[in-house]
Amino acid sequence: QEKLVESGGGLVQPGGSLRLSCAASGFILDDYSIGWFRQAPGEEREFVAAITWSGFTTYYAPFARGRFTISRDNDKNMAFLQMYELKPEDTAVYYCAAHDGGATMNDADYEYWGQGTQVTVSS
Repeated sequence: QEKLVESGGGLVQPGGSLRLSCAASGFILDDYSIGWFRQAPGEEREFVAAITWSGFTTYYAPFARGRFTISRDNDKNMAFLQMYELKPEDTAVYYCAAHDGGATMNDADYEYWGQGTQVTVSS
């Protein structure tokens, strides 16, 4: 059974950092592009970052550019989202997703989703 599992979320103070991980099981992640999305309470899910299957090309939402870094380790069947300079407005549930095609910012394109990991930025 194809599955994605996120981890690494938690409570962090403003200005702090977190590294989210996304582990795939039941399928080979390097056949897929990976996206990270987030959803804050009362808000729609929004695109954060995406990476092509090779890892050579990445895409970021404007709020993520310069603070977040998406990466992947196909040997470990995992993807990551390193987040720096976190702000209270970054508080959300973060999801990783896999798409059997080119990297895209459209969540409707992604076939597989994890259950999400909570990130809370607060003092």
